[in-house]
Order: sequence, then structure tokens, then C-alpha cells
Amino acid sequence: MSAPTPSSAQLAQSPAVLHAGRWWLVGDVGSVPLSDLAFITVLNGFAEALSTADHAVAALRARLDEPSAASVPRTGGWR
Repeated sequence: MSAPTPSSAQLAQSPAVLHAGRWWLVGDVGSVPLSDLAFITVLNGFAEALSTADHAVAALRARLDEPSAASVPRTGGWR
């Protein structure tokens, strides 16, 4: 089962925020909901690509934290 998604998430360092399933542009003076389907499609694709990249980086970091086969002492076996 996957982790629950937050109800609000900013897209990288952009003013685009996905809140309750809807994209918004957020600024200092207020927020504007997005209604342009083409733009929303691009934002969804970008968010998916960022998520995929985050998972790949996390997997690489986890692999780097594992002991390598060369550093594990061998016990027994043929000589």
C-alpha cells in the first residue's frame, strides 16, 4: 500500500500548488485556480516526473547505505 498523499503540495520551487486535487498558482497577494487543461496536463506530467526522480534518488541512496559484497566478511566456503 502506498503512503497517503498530502492534501496540499507545492511543485518544486514553483508557485504551482496541488491542493485537494486541484492546481493553483499561489503568490504573495493571493491564489488563482488553474482551469487551462493543457497547462494542468503539463503540471501533472512534471509532478509525476519529479516523483519518479525522487524515488530513484531514494533507491540509489538506500543502495549506497547497504554494505557492498566486497566489504562483507566471508565465512566458510571452498578455498
